[in-house]
Amino acid sequence: MTQHVAVIGAGIVGVSTGIWLRRAGFDVTLIDRAGPGKGTSHGNAGILAACAMVPVTSPGLIRKAPGMLVSSDFPLFLRWTYLPKLAPWLVKYLANANDSDTRRIAAGIAPIVTDSVSQHKALTGDIGLGHWVTESDYCFGYRDRAAFDAESYTWGLRREAGFEPELIEGDDVREYEPNVSQQISCVAVVRDHGFIRDPGGYVGALAAAFEASGGKIVIADVKDFDLSGGKISAVETSEGRIGCDKAVLATGVWSKPLMRKLGLNVPLESERGYHIVFEAAENGPTRPMMIASGKFVATPMAQGVRCAGVVELGGLGAGPSKAPLKMLRRQAKAAFPRMTATQEIEWLGHRPAPSDSLPLIGQIGKTGVWTGFGHHHIGLTGGPKTGRLLAGLISGQPTNMDMAPYAPERFRN
Repeated sequence: MTQHVAVIGAGIVGVSTGIWLRRAGFDVTLIDRAGPGKGTSHGNAGILAACAMVPVTSPGLIRKAPGMLVSSDFPLFLRWTYLPKLAPWLVKYLANANDSDTRRIAAGIAPIVTDSVSQHKALTGDIGLGHWVTESDYCFGYRDRAAFDAESYTWGLRREAGFEPELIEGDDVREYEPNVSQQISCVAVVRDHGFIRDPGGYVGALAAAFEASGGKIVIADVKDFDLSGGKISAVETSEGRIGCDKAVLATGVWSKPLMRKLGLNVPLESERGYHIVFEAAENGPTRPMMIASGKFVATPMAQGVRCAGVVELGGLGAGPSKAPLKMLRRQAKAAFPRMTATQEIEWLGHRPAPSDSLPLIGQIGKTGVWTGFGHHHIGLTGGPKTGRLLAGLISGQPTNMDMAPYAPERFRN
C-alpha cells in the first residue's frame, strides 16, 4: 500500500521534499497557509551560495558586536524592546562564537551547501525547469586588499572546503564588473556558483511540477498533530483533518510552536532579513556580488537588481524598521553609483535561526514526523539537498552522510 506523507510548508525545502518524495513513489500532500514560494523563499538574494558554510558566530563576534550595533553602516540591528525575550536564545547563540564551535558548525553546514548547483540541477532537470538555474561566479567586493585580508579566518574555512578565491584588483575590477564603484578595489571571485533570477517564481514553478506529478497542494494552517499510539496518523488544519502515514515539518521559523506540540523546545529565532528591489535597474551588477562593507548581496534578477541581506534581531511581530532599509539603500548607492531604477520595492522576511546555526533534518524520535527547517540564510542554497536527504531517509535509503549534526533530538532537553 502506498504511504501518504504530509509536507507542512511550501517554501523551497518543502517543495523540494515533495518532489523527491513523489519520485520515490509516495503520495504527498503539501500544506501551506499562504501558498508555494510566498514567504522567505520569495525574498532571498537568490544565490546558490555553495561557499556559505561559515556561520555568523565566528570568533571575535562578542567583542565586535557592541560596536556593530551602534554603527549605522554595519548590517546588524537589534530591536531593543525585544531583547528580554531574545536574551535566552542570544546567550546560546553567542556561546558558539569561538574557533572550535565555528569549525564544527562549518563542517555541518558544508555538506548541505557545497554541491548546491548540482542539487538544483538534479531537482529541475527531468521536469523541464533547468532554465531557472543560472550558473555564474559569486564575487565579494572589498574596499581594498586589507579589507579582504581582515576576513582571512572566514576565507580559510572556505578554502578548506575547496573554495579558493581568485583576487581581482585595481583597474581590473572595472573590467570584471563595469558598474561597481571606484571605492571597491579588490574583488574575490569564487567560480562554479549560481543564482535564481526570480526565487518566488522558481518555487512556484517547482510546486506546479509537483502537482503535475500527482502531488496535492492544500492552502491551510496546520494546528496540531495526531500522535495517538505514538506515531503520526494525521495533521489537524484550519481546513480539516488530513490523514497521513508520515509528516515533514518545513515551515521555517514558524516551526517552533509546532515543535512544542511534539515535545521539543527549539531555541529558534527570526533573523529578520530585508531586501530592496531596484526595479528595471540599469548600470547595476552583471553577476551576484556580496558587498563586504554592508554584508548584503546585489543580484541581477528578472524584476531588477535585488539588494538583500542585513541581520535584524527583533522577532516575528514587529513591522519593518527604517534603519536597515536606509543602510541598504545607502550602501547600494555607494557600491553602484550609476545605478538607476524605475521604482524601489522594500521587503522584510524571517530567516529561521537555530541557536547553533545548524538546520534540523531528521525524525523526531520514532513518531514518523520529520523536520526540515532552520537553514538561517542558506535556505534556497540548501533546500533541494535537504529535500533529497529527507526523501531518502523516509524511504529508508542510506544517505552516505553523518546526519547527527542535524538531529532534532539534540533539543530534547
